Amino acid sequence: MNIDSIQNGIVIDHIAAGRGMQLYHLLHLDQLDCSVAIIKNVHSKKMGRKDIIKVDAAIDVDIDAIGYVDPNATVNIIRDGKLAEKRDICLPEQLVNVIRCKNPRCISTTEQELPQVFILTDRKKGVYRCRYCETKAER
Repeated sequence: MNIDSIQNGIVIDHIAAGRGMQLYHLLHLDQLDCSVAIIKNVHSKKMGRKDIIKVDAAIDVDIDAIGYVDPNATVNIIRDGKLAEKRDICLPEQLVNVIRCKNPRCISTTEQELPQVFILTDRKKGVYRCRYCETKAER
């Protein structure tokens, strides 16, 4: 397998195996007009297996969305073909417009202009609840 190197862009690394596609959709990478590589089930000494996403464009990614999907992932910023910055990710305290409330009676589902806000209520289990109706977010 041959994946070209990136000159300017991002690499989302150390994604738990099988979560790469979820992250791809959550970050709306399918809407980009540049090369995007999703590498699934890559052998890793540290993790056993992992997924990697490479984006060949200098874009802003939603760090909170990445932290929600996999708080152990890392984001590498590539400039001029070299690693310019490495960001570690963690569970965000709050998610805004990352996921939607599934409760049909929640005000955020009936009032479309309201932001979808979820608050981290249990850090150990990674549980988020809707700010308005306290419905537990499904992972």
